[in-house]
Amino acid sequence: MASVVQNAAIDCADACGLARFRSEVPGRPLHRGAEPGDPAVEVMLPEGPLLHSDQVPEPKAVKNRVHLCLRPETAREEEAERLPGLGAVLVDDRREPGGAGRAAPADPEGNGFCVLRSAAERAAMSS
Repeated sequence: MASVVQNAAIDCADACGLARFRSEVPGRPLHRGAEPGDPAVEVMLPEGPLLHSDQVPEPKAVKNRVHLCLRPETAREEEAERLPGLGAVLVDDRREPGGAGRAAPADPEGNGFCVLRSAAERAAMSS
């Protein structure tokens, strides 16, 4: 017997605020009925696990050991340029000359994540 991943839980100070950011990045809706001040809010993805924002009292203290990796539908550079408008901050740039690597921003609460090359960019590099 196997288990299915139900959600990716992200501890935060403002569950609705972080869920709104996590909703805008992939363009997916918040779980119906989500309101500011809710202690837990989920983002509904079309496939795969939910993104679950869970409000906790303690602040983030160290680098997160698990993070989300995004593969944009557009070019990696376009997505890396779009995200600061949603509240992300680039904290580490691991893009390499020639197109490999990744951009590593953090969400509005400082949780790091990665922006990878799009499927089209990967295909172009391997041909």
